[in-house]
Amino acid sequence: MLIFRHSAIMGTASVLALGAAIGLICMPQTASAQEQTPTFAVSPQPSLNFYGLPGLIDTPTAEALPDGQVALGVSHFGGTTRTTLTFQATPRISASFRYVGIQNWNSNGFSTYRDRSFDVRYLALRERKYLPAVSIGLQDFAGTGIYAGEYIVATKTFETANAGTIKLTGGLGWGRLGSNGSIGAPFGVRGSFTAGSTGGSPSVDQWFRGDVAPFGGVEWLVNDKLGLKAEYSSDAYLPETSRGVFSLKSRVNFGVEYQYSERLRLGGYYLYGSEVGINAQLQLNPKQALTPTTVSAPTPVLPRPSRNSNPAAWRTDWANSQTAPAQLRDALVPALSKEGLTLEELAVSANSAELRISNQRYNSQSLAIGRAARVLAQTMPPSVETFRIVTMQNGLALSTVTIRRSDLETLEFVPNNSEALLAVTGINAASPSLAGGVTQPGLYPQMNYSIGPYVAPSYFDPDQPVRADAGIRAEFRYRFAPGWLVSGEVRHRLGGNVGDSTRTSNSVLPRVRTDGILYARAADTTLNRLYISRQWKPGSNTYARMSAGYFESMYGGVSGELLWKPVGSRLALGVEANYVKQRDFDQRFGFRDYSIATGHVSAYYDIGNGYQGQLDVGRYLAGDYGATATLSREFDNGWKVGGFFTLTDVSSADFGEGSFDKGILLTVPLNWFLGKPSQQSISTTIRPIQRDGGARVSVPGRLYEQVRQGHKSSIVSDWSRVWE
Repeated sequence: MLIFRHSAIMGTASVLALGAAIGLICMPQTASAQEQTPTFAVSPQPSLNFYGLPGLIDTPTAEALPDGQVALGVSHFGGTTRTTLTFQATPRISASFRYVGIQNWNSNGFSTYRDRSFDVRYLALRERKYLPAVSIGLQDFAGTGIYAGEYIVATKTFETANAGTIKLTGGLGWGRLGSNGSIGAPFGVRGSFTAGSTGGSPSVDQWFRGDVAPFGGVEWLVNDKLGLKAEYSSDAYLPETSRGVFSLKSRVNFGVEYQYSERLRLGGYYLYGSEVGINAQLQLNPKQALTPTTVSAPTPVLPRPSRNSNPAAWRTDWANSQTAPAQLRDALVPALSKEGLTLEELAVSANSAELRISNQRYNSQSLAIGRAARVLAQTMPPSVETFRIVTMQNGLALSTVTIRRSDLETLEFVPNNSEALLAVTGINAASPSLAGGVTQPGLYPQMNYSIGPYVAPSYFDPDQPVRADAGIRAEFRYRFAPGWLVSGEVRHRLGGNVGDSTRTSNSVLPRVRTDGILYARAADTTLNRLYISRQWKPGSNTYARMSAGYFESMYGGVSGELLWKPVGSRLALGVEANYVKQRDFDQRFGFRDYSIATGHVSAYYDIGNGYQGQLDVGRYLAGDYGATATLSREFDNGWKVGGFFTLTDVSSADFGEGSFDKGILLTVPLNWFLGKPSQQSISTTIRPIQRDGGARVSVPGRLYEQVRQGHKSSIVSDWSRVWE
């Protein structure tokens, strides 16, 4: 039986979600007649400065954002526009990526100079009753160095009875923050910024060197909406003033800010005695959904009759019937389907049942396991005491969760029932296959297809920082047997300007990525991908994948992967080998002459508390050898923020601008926007610049992310949802 399942395409959902998000984020918080205002306390989080960091106007404060906070700051003054993305990665450490445009710079023949930079800061001391908060920061530590500087800053907060909140800040700055009003150079001399350098490499030997200068200021939060700021800046803006970008006449800046909504803050300022500036600050926290996700009420646990009151119900002769497994399966299928779960296989005996399910709805495996256990309690004969629930992902058996039925009946309504149930639940390896089980009739083959819009953005072209193509795409996924997948996507561009860029590659390496513009402009209708893959489980702790076809817009070929990942282990090891050829620019069925064997040995480690580390060592698309290090943080609701960098045997000079490959990884679940259970998400990789060194082929369906979501650490991390 061929099953067609039509679903909304991810591109459509992404567009709708982003549109809804903009409205929800920027909309002021309203209150009903019964509710009291304000809807948030004074200063719900530290305000941001013109660098997109916790700060006054153009100088930093020592405050840290709430843990996990994501902040976007956009500011403009004196011909300079800065856009900064900041992530509070831990309660003490934050990291920022900034993109700036400076008008009338006249560097390298361009009227607007564009630059990318990274910051990191550390909260060394939390504010206490008599002590200020103290932070240490590195500004533009891995860019071209135009904003390079370091600082140590302290901030103390004073609450008043009737006059709001006052925050006093003072600090010492080096580099840009030490260029005006120097009081000496206690740690030696410092090099100078050279426009046009490739940048990208940390200048460790210059940190906290050269002139040091004091800065400081005050922020007065008058009430929950209004804030006033004044500061004394230590930045002389030498590169800008020497080029006539603006005239610096004073070191004192003033500003007024308005809290438009809980997440959006706006400000207007008078800076350096000559300029008017504006600043928009958007702050989100992955832990706090825009729309809280609501799920339907779970099926209650159905207590069994006692043996004394109904001994006939506890008879086990049904287990000898040839039709009993099929009858129980047929009862389970609709009940599981109502919960968004698919029965893959079922095996039953007189006192135990093993149910293999795939989760189609929830981004929480624990919630899915709890729902499946409740359905089993409603359906299985009373003699069945042990439930073994096996989570499945694209044909892979991930783990076996063993729950006693009597524990479900006893603990459903007791305090701290989640912790109590976890203490008596087993989470172990799942066997590759289930002997003697019955499957759902007509489950295979199945076809999923979707049609909808797409948007393909391109960032950081110096001529036009944001470009995009948009059009219609059609995608299908055909599964003709467990573990097998045939998938493809066709796109038709209706408009856009990605291919309008006149910049051509100047790479001295094989042009494995820098010819991307040629792919963007070659054809309006393209075959984005078309491939076949099979994944299976050779052993209890090993997983395998083989794929062949057109993997992405630029490459096609064959790929194989083997992953070792025990259910309870934080460590996983994998190896991937690929042989790929570069596709024709028109992205149809032809190939160009360039081909290469590439692959990596990978180590993955679950650090705990949502932090994940990954190290990949091997050969890249341009034939270079090296390693990629990735560190990310994942929240229970599916948000994921991370960063990576790649170092290979390609020199900084041969790599070109940026010196080495690096970037930011961001995944946002759709249910965070929409408030409905969903496994779909919006993912993007933000690179300061895409060069040929350290480039990898994008192969769909890599194993680790599929596997780890069904293993012990992921299940335990949100086990509190098992009773939802």
